[in-house]
Amino acid sequence: MPRVVSIYLPDLSTDRVRRDDPSIPAEQAIAVIAKSGSKRWVSAVDPAARAAGLKVGIPAAKAQAIFRGLLMIDADPVADLAALERITFWALGNYSPIVAVDEPSGIVMDTEGADHLQGGEQLMLTGIANRFRSKKLAARVAIADTWGAAHACARAIQRETVIVPIGETVRAVENLPLSLLRLPTKIVDDLHTLGFKSIGELSATPRAPLALRFGPEIGRRIDQMFGRVSEPISPIRTPDVIEVSRTFAEPIGSAETINKYVGRLVEQLVIELQKRGLGVRRTDLIIEKVDGTRQAIRAGTAKPARDVAWLTKLFRDRTEKIDPGFGIEKLTVSAVMTQPLQEEQRSSELTTDQDDDITPLIDIYGNRGQRVYRFAPVASDVPERSVARIAAAAPDVQAIWVHQWRRPIRLLTYPDQIEAIALLPDHPPASITWRGKRRKVKRADGPERIFGEWWTRDSELNAIRDYFVVEDEDGERFWIFRLGDGVDPNTGSHQWFLHGIFG
Repeated sequence: MPRVVSIYLPDLSTDRVRRDDPSIPAEQAIAVIAKSGSKRWVSAVDPAARAAGLKVGIPAAKAQAIFRGLLMIDADPVADLAALERITFWALGNYSPIVAVDEPSGIVMDTEGADHLQGGEQLMLTGIANRFRSKKLAARVAIADTWGAAHACARAIQRETVIVPIGETVRAVENLPLSLLRLPTKIVDDLHTLGFKSIGELSATPRAPLALRFGPEIGRRIDQMFGRVSEPISPIRTPDVIEVSRTFAEPIGSAETINKYVGRLVEQLVIELQKRGLGVRRTDLIIEKVDGTRQAIRAGTAKPARDVAWLTKLFRDRTEKIDPGFGIEKLTVSAVMTQPLQEEQRSSELTTDQDDDITPLIDIYGNRGQRVYRFAPVASDVPERSVARIAAAAPDVQAIWVHQWRRPIRLLTYPDQIEAIALLPDHPPASITWRGKRRKVKRADGPERIFGEWWTRDSELNAIRDYFVVEDEDGERFWIFRLGDGVDPNTGSHQWFLHGIFG
């Protein structure tokens, strides 16, 4: 069943103001002021202004009286919409083939077939919230069965993420205010006058009197929220996106027919890519059905590609997931992410060299939801900083590891604190206790002294680690270290940690 994610950006306007003017102090409270004739009111506030008691909708003069140090900026809806579109394009490339702007300050996307690539719904939503926070953007993220339910929950919650279980839409939204039903403000005000307060009260009211007074809009929004009427998401596209499509006079549905036309569309796409000297890294197949719903399949490649047979295979391997419903009326193939790709001249030989290119294998695993990457050396003496993840098909890194001492084959993500019995300052431990098990040290080598990188962090100016390779009575070998030089407490706490395991 399709699931919809709504991302609400409550501070979009004020965040955009700060990005446009980096000279504004971080502690400065900001209010965005909208105008209509001679009337001026607050249309957005940042967290600092909100904490001082300012609310959206109050007159600008009242806001200035409440908070004398308030910075008031004129609203710029065009700039806000442009910022929202940039964020939407970013989400299109990172999360789902079907992403659209949900004005005035939100994004909506269909995550069918995309959540497994992110590790499931919970990890996907948490990852989205974390990515926005890392960009200093406040975001609330909700997932539900329908656009309307996800939209309402994202704006009603006070925490970063919320998951509405499948089939629980009514229970999740029935107590929410009418303003979250995406109705015109005039209709909401009139409904309040009539005594309606929540979505549940309105949905339980006979439809005919409401339609007679307000028209069909109330019924349409309620049906969309509860999934009785489909609400397709029209994916956003940039003008330079290369896409080809095929509309069918008679709907299609069989897997063989779908594969046949997907292959033809891929051929047309590759021709357009060749004309522009481009290869595709991320390709979307959008399936539009006769009932107005859409389904999407995304295929990614580790390197720019325009091989018709290979791109077609990446889609054919997954077309069994397509649910044609009552029939498919349109297929679209879009090159969402492209890179320059030039033709290569290959020499003709009597014998064929063995092809060592593992890019096809990387593509297969990547499109199955596996995270494929490789490690590359980084110029750093600190062990956890001396390695980085890079793309599986990225060019070779020129940096190399230069170590006189052996390194363990497994480095723990975070060093585990252990208990050790050792003579200070330079003797290795006689025994260690790790995860509740005491191990007597039979052999040891060290210490290898590693100094802190003072140019990275001021706190590492005097930091020292002394590393030892130790072997216990069972023959297991570990890489352990002591914080500090064993004499001066300013160099470290003299606690012991296990950092790696040898094979």
